[in-house]
Amino acid sequence: MAEHPAYPVGLRLSGRRVVVLGAGTVAQRRLPALIAAGADIVVVSPAATPSVEAMADAGEIAWVKRPYQDGDLAEAWYALIATSDPEANAQASAEAERHRVWCVRSDNADRATAWTPATGHSEGVTVAVLTTDARGRDPRHTAAIRDAVVEGLRDGTLVAPHHRTRTPGVALVGGGPGDPDLITVRGRRLLAEADVVIADRLGPRDLLAELPPHVEVIDAAKIPYGRYMAQEAINDALIEHAKQGKSVVRLKGGDPFVFGRGMEEVQALAEAGIPCTVVPGISSSISVPGAAGIPVTHRGVAHEFTVVSGHVAPDDERSLVDWPALARLTGTLVILMGVDKIGKIAETLVAHGKSPDTAVALVQEGTTAAQRRVDATLATVAETVRTEEVKPPAVIVIGEVVTVGPGSPA
Repeated sequence: MAEHPAYPVGLRLSGRRVVVLGAGTVAQRRLPALIAAGADIVVVSPAATPSVEAMADAGEIAWVKRPYQDGDLAEAWYALIATSDPEANAQASAEAERHRVWCVRSDNADRATAWTPATGHSEGVTVAVLTTDARGRDPRHTAAIRDAVVEGLRDGTLVAPHHRTRTPGVALVGGGPGDPDLITVRGRRLLAEADVVIADRLGPRDLLAELPPHVEVIDAAKIPYGRYMAQEAINDALIEHAKQGKSVVRLKGGDPFVFGRGMEEVQALAEAGIPCTVVPGISSSISVPGAAGIPVTHRGVAHEFTVVSGHVAPDDERSLVDWPALARLTGTLVILMGVDKIGKIAETLVAHGKSPDTAVALVQEGTTAAQRRVDATLATVAETVRTEEVKPPAVIVIGEVVTVGPGSPA
């Protein structure tokens, strides 16, 4: 007679007695989920791993320091049998059967009354996978299915939109430096669930092609009212679509709060009473040099790095940067949005004490297929940018770290 498949069910164990026999590596793996479920946990074992002992010391579990005895499963709702003694396991399993306690056995799943599924979690959803065919039970295959589903939910490749619990609002998502694989898992999931996406030119554009046809994509670089009013127009668009009950993603390059005007958008949304979720992104100030083989810090070379906006020249009265102080630093200087001002920046740094021979690297279109690196010094960088036709977006790195990577100029 063919074995019937297991009936899947979610146990609500909060405040209910759960007995774990054994305190080895199996118990160590299973206990955190039981603790998270709020169970009243009693562990029976003469010895325990350091991690299980720490759980007992923290008061998360009660530890009875002795071998299993008949009667230990009395009043239990659920039991995990995981000792190294096969005879004790069999006796405990028989006791569980007498007391009608659902029981999992780590040594012999076929003799248990319950099985532990391969579980994973993503944004309030628990994914549990069981093998239905006992003859072909393969824990690794089951875990692989679990991992594929959870990963798909997390990165947005498996789209499961919310309906009852979906809350309209805005997600301010940092898209990373350009490579679509470098957006955060949460950012990609929110992007997959969006009704409207307002995207920057420097965001991961390849991800927009993956959006369903019903998603409205608005190019922030082409919002009307002109350059001076561009940010106000973006704010208005975010508020307008959110007030229509839509889920809106503001997709920005890098991190929203690193020269991204993200806080201006958060403030505008707060004033309009619109809920906003901020999802940090990988800043190009660190990731782009890294992609080009340049560490912004290195032992014995640089103990600090400073990130500066170069969109305003040092001699411009609007500049908030203390360039003389930066020239005195011995660490790494990373400049964003400074390609067209790099000549004046280099001149100012040298005038205030930086060596003209200080190494400089310009990384254009970092992390994308078009990435290229151009090396120079403070003395030559202005001419190099002209002759090599370096164009924005490019991250500029100044300092000795430019020379430490394999293949870097000596």
